[in-house]
Amino acid sequence: MTGKKTDKSILELRDLTLRLGDRQILNGITMDIWEGHVHAIVGTNGAGKSTLASTIMGLAGYRDFGGDILFRGESIKRMNIDERARLGITLAWQEPARFEGLKVRDFIAAGAKNESEAGLAHALETVGLRPDEFMYRAVDKTLSGGERKKVELASILLMKPGLAFLDEPDSGIDIDSIQRIFRVVKLLRGEGTTVVFITHSKAVLEQADHAFLLCGGRVVDQGKSARISKYFENECMPCGVRDPLARGETDER
Repeated sequence: MTGKKTDKSILELRDLTLRLGDRQILNGITMDIWEGHVHAIVGTNGAGKSTLASTIMGLAGYRDFGGDILFRGESIKRMNIDERARLGITLAWQEPARFEGLKVRDFIAAGAKNESEAGLAHALETVGLRPDEFMYRAVDKTLSGGERKKVELASILLMKPGLAFLDEPDSGIDIDSIQRIFRVVKLLRGEGTTVVFITHSKAVLEQADHAFLLCGGRVVDQGKSARISKYFENECMPCGVRDPLARGETDER
């Protein structure tokens, strides 16, 4: 499969609603993620971005939602996270997980299409990690947050998923590393992966073809990323959400 852009939706969200405790976090979100494109989901902290990603992935605590999620035209609402991963949906976390006792090699090989030593080494080199230094390191606190992000990205390269969400990919890393991540995203798209950034960074948004603006758990605007970037210039756009908490003036759940 090539990275050719199409207007065909790989993921469809239909009127997603989710309540956590006494708060309505997602409020009727409908969007289409087009196959072969790089999308961005943007908004301030508290807008609902990470909650939306957790709901799409099927994480525990985020399964009791209203509406539906379709992947390649089929509902995945009743599927757990493992079943969704097997379909080809993956998420690189803002704060990558640590796995005491698990080696980098075993982590990146877990879902790899190519488990050869050469293939694993090439993936590490591509994300900027020397194989002779990192292949047999543990995926634990001895790795920095930026190094763990790169390890996770190497695993996605090897996995070749149909759809990859990257949550705040520039968080905790330097300028050179984020530029390398942008190059890796181009490689992913070239190999047929649809990429979705979850971000409040203008620099990350500018790497996308198309963007959705979230506020108060709603899609309040969408379109080409160049137009949506005006939101960052103005800090906020008129959206009809009057509750300051819903507008993102609190920590995101």
